[in-house]
Amino acid sequence: MSSLLKVDNEIKTKVDAFRERISAEAEDLVANFFPKKLLELDHFLKDPCINITELKEIHSEINLTVPDPILLSNLNDGLEGQNAKKRKLEDGSREDIVTGTKVFVMPGGMMKCNTNLVELIEKVKPEIRTLIEKCNTVKMWVQLLIPRIEDGNNFGVSIQEETVAELRTVEGEAASYLDQISRYYITRAKLVSKIAKYPHVEDYRRTVTEIDEKEYISLKIIVSELRNQYVTLHDMILKNIEKIKRPRSSNTDALY
Repeated sequence: MSSLLKVDNEIKTKVDAFRERISAEAEDLVANFFPKKLLELDHFLKDPCINITELKEIHSEINLTVPDPILLSNLNDGLEGQNAKKRKLEDGSREDIVTGTKVFVMPGGMMKCNTNLVELIEKVKPEIRTLIEKCNTVKMWVQLLIPRIEDGNNFGVSIQEETVAELRTVEGEAASYLDQISRYYITRAKLVSKIAKYPHVEDYRRTVTEIDEKEYISLKIIVSELRNQYVTLHDMILKNIEKIKRPRSSNTDALY
């Protein structure tokens, strides 16, 4: 039967070579890389840097001193009339508002991040990126193994589709870990800015230590989840490798 679509032979050769390369790479990932990586991550989970029991060890000092209070006989003493912010209440009375300190530059220069967490994040982020990239390769391999659509005998195809769906889910979860890290930096930066503007409010300082502790615990959970995802994918694909590679049995096989 002649092809209904004319494809350039040179392009077809290159595409076939690409398919073979993806197939060889994906099979090596499932057979060798996934089990090795899950063992590496399991060993990483036993590292002292990720098993700190006393969370005070990961706290970072905030070098923003509390200025001495200024005692005024009148709230507007020492303030220019045009700079004294006031708001009008519904009943027509006026109430003074105490504004925060204007911050033009940090007293100690640039406010540093929590170095303990930054070091740990820099170890975890490459692992997240690796999982995303490897899942993408294996997903492409399984998708290329899906045969053309036919009526009946599609049990193997459904297994392939389930595998692709699981790989896509793992990719999405891993990408969300990167978003979580970005949100941590943004949230912490906003809080430090609040401390600089309102240095007398202790709650802001305590909140910074709280989110640092939360991020440390989250990073350990992320590493654990990465390991578990490698285990799950390796186990799922190995158990169904026959149907993934040969989704449809031949007529001869069906006779016996």
